[in-house]
Amino acid sequence: MDKNEQIILEYISKNPLSSSKEIHEGSELDIGYATVKRILKRLYENNFIEIEGKGRGTKYLISLAHLIIKPIDIDEYFEKEIDEREIKQEFDLGLIPNVLGHVDLFSQQELDKLEDLQNTYTNKIKGLSDSQYQKEHERLAIDLSWKSSQIEGNTYSLLETERLLKEQETAEGKNKDEATMLLNHKEALDFITENPDYLDPVEIRSIEDIHSILIKDLGVDRNIRTRGIGITGTNYRPLDNEYQIRETLQHMCNLVNSNSNVFEKSLLLLVLLSYIQAFNDGNKRTARIVSNACLINNKYCPISFRTINSIEYKKAMLIFYEQNNIFNFKKIFIDQFEFAVKTYF
Repeated sequence: MDKNEQIILEYISKNPLSSSKEIHEGSELDIGYATVKRILKRLYENNFIEIEGKGRGTKYLISLAHLIIKPIDIDEYFEKEIDEREIKQEFDLGLIPNVLGHVDLFSQQELDKLEDLQNTYTNKIKGLSDSQYQKEHERLAIDLSWKSSQIEGNTYSLLETERLLKEQETAEGKNKDEATMLLNHKEALDFITENPDYLDPVEIRSIEDIHSILIKDLGVDRNIRTRGIGITGTNYRPLDNEYQIRETLQHMCNLVNSNSNVFEKSLLLLVLLSYIQAFNDGNKRTARIVSNACLINNKYCPISFRTINSIEYKKAMLIFYEQNNIFNFKKIFIDQFEFAVKTYF
């Protein structure tokens, strides 16, 4: 997106339902009116803006698609404290069934980069023996189990995690639940590796099964929650009605199953399972495993998230909770896919 497009989008955002003439004059760009009209046409074709009216009565406003993918400066966003931020406090029931199916989450440039990385991965694994592949997959599984648990507050180091998962040796001074969380991750990863099509198509039942593996022996309730929950660090409130939660999960499954792009499917699972918060605990852990199951089933490189800062991960997720904006989380996804391709196998 060029500078003129960004300026025009910013103007429309601040002045919704402006005419093309008002946009030309108000944006104060050093370009002709005809050029502004061409830019508006391009922005409309790319689903960044919407149109109301016809002919001379045509007015422009920002589309929901643009609100989902537009850049948000993560540091600037969190300069404001929780109660100072203008957010969407309630779960948007229309987001999944009515909006996300009409939005291209990745630009063509981003897709080209991801496809190039995937081709690199495919070529790399062609030259590996079965034992070499298993060794690399084991390394990635250890990294993912460690980082996914660390994001949830687990204090095991990577070396302690490796010792636990390889030798069943617990770390001194750590509580039993931390070891259980890590072992459950490994079990869930082993399960989706051995049953790659278990989540194809994605179904509520299969998601519940993965969640059950991840929370085993941790004192967490299984299955869809029946009461409301709060999320630390935000005033966003997830759904609190079991029927609505189950219905929304089904909308998510329908959306993912109807999408032909593996990267979009994986990203949607990663973000939406966290956004819906269908379980009392273990939602983000389930999201990371189910997202990887989608990649593995389609013979794409799985993601370990090893180099992501836990705070940055949580901040990107909070922005999606509060603004339904995926820009920062998408960047994490792309960066971590690139890291995985270049680091493993």
